[in-house]
Amino acid sequence: MPAGIEEIFRRAKEGKALFADRNALSPDYVPDRLPFRDSQTSEVAEVLAPVLHGSKPSNLLLYGKTGTGKTAVARYVLSKLEKEADRKNLIVAYVNTRLANTEYRALAELGQATGVQIPFTGLSIGEVVSRIFREIKARGIHTVLVLDEIDYLVKTFGDGILYEFTRSSERLAPGFLSLVGISNDLKFKEGLDPRVLSSLSEEELVFPPYTVEELREILTERARVAFRPSVASPAAINICAAMAGSEHGDARRAIDLLRIAGEVAEREGLREIDDSCIRRASDKMEHDRVEEAIRSLPVHNKVILMAVSRFKGGTNTGNLYIAYNDLCRKAGMEVLTQRRVSGILAELDLLGLIEASVVSKGRRGRTKRIQLLIPSETLEKTLSEDTTFGRTV
Repeated sequence: MPAGIEEIFRRAKEGKALFADRNALSPDYVPDRLPFRDSQTSEVAEVLAPVLHGSKPSNLLLYGKTGTGKTAVARYVLSKLEKEADRKNLIVAYVNTRLANTEYRALAELGQATGVQIPFTGLSIGEVVSRIFREIKARGIHTVLVLDEIDYLVKTFGDGILYEFTRSSERLAPGFLSLVGISNDLKFKEGLDPRVLSSLSEEELVFPPYTVEELREILTERARVAFRPSVASPAAINICAAMAGSEHGDARRAIDLLRIAGEVAEREGLREIDDSCIRRASDKMEHDRVEEAIRSLPVHNKVILMAVSRFKGGTNTGNLYIAYNDLCRKAGMEVLTQRRVSGILAELDLLGLIEASVVSKGRRGRTKRIQLLIPSETLEKTLSEDTTFGRTV
């Protein structure tokens, strides 16, 4: 039986705090230096430096897998840029498009940075863009806009906003808007309008994965700030670095793993992080990863995943398409073609949510076998809490 609130608070008061500065392990933390990213930091700074003497920097795209330091480098350089700027008409805005979740909210964050009050609802996207552009032009604002997870924005809403941004030079003078896009997907450009692509990717920079040794040093530096002495031993740091290093050198995963392991140890009243704390932290992160992956899917991907869950032992593409059709019909949704559904199945397979394997049927040829790889209870729970999906299906 779970402990009561009073018992939880009593343990917290009586136990010894393991963290000295928990913020040092948060995603928003910008350290004093970024180990193993000196060249990337310098290159980003070189691209943005012209803004300090009133010139428009080139648009810049930063690529790399999750946890390779793209966001950290961008925020680090932006923080230094703002300190160096001595002009009131220079504005630096950072927007995580996945967290903003809609085009409207992403634009509202840009509006807030430029001093434009955007109501929560009620305006068209075009009107919001026009209001922001009028303000930039009227005040001659020199704007650097970072769009983190720009691939999410394009995949979910198309490249309409990017088209407006990249073709805005004449409309904004004497102000201007320069873009820094951050993407986990090296292929996201393939679907862009050629006119957007030519303007957006004036400069590009690819971030390589971290090695296990590099992750170990990064964690050691963060642990020195985040924890009290002797809480995060070299052995614990080595385990976290090795686990994250096995998954394309993901520093974000390594830091999150160490933070959650520290929280587990603190709740258990331990003096230091041990192996069991790290294992429990890893299990929790995997569970959270699955839930987040499901929540962030477009609605048809969720419907297809729901259709897969109907077949406990797996099924073939033919039966799955029938089940998908049935769910769409009940929800009043337009049905995608079988070819598009096959493409979505490949995406869900890459995410590790399903397994789509080709099975030989002898003389009758081959078929694809589709099976759910996550607990159906997790899927049902996550979708039941999704208010947007709940209104659709």
